[in-house]
Amino acid sequence: MIVRFTPPARAQLIAAVGFIRGERPSAALSFRAWVGEALAQLATFPESGPVIPEFPTFDFRQLLVDSYRVFYTVRGDVVWIVGVWRDAQMPDEPQDPGGG
Repeated sequence: MIVRFTPPARAQLIAAVGFIRGERPSAALSFRAWVGEALAQLATFPESGPVIPEFPTFDFRQLLVDSYRVFYTVRGDVVWIVGVWRDAQMPDEPQDPGGG
């Protein structure tokens, strides 16, 4: 499987790393490493994350990475990362990367 980010999810990840870097630079490096491990897991085991509890009828899943939730969906041979949210935030409804 290939792992790809939607543009909004990429921006959310960059913002998360920037926020963490501002608080503790060494933690930002650890967070990036954990995200890399999570993405590698998804490439091998795309159905490994549970369904997003706030949206149980949608075809989206999540992985927890430190205090962030990485939302994703599988379309064909691509795992699309569609959102990166702080665990305390109420997430927006995930948007399908194919538009439907």
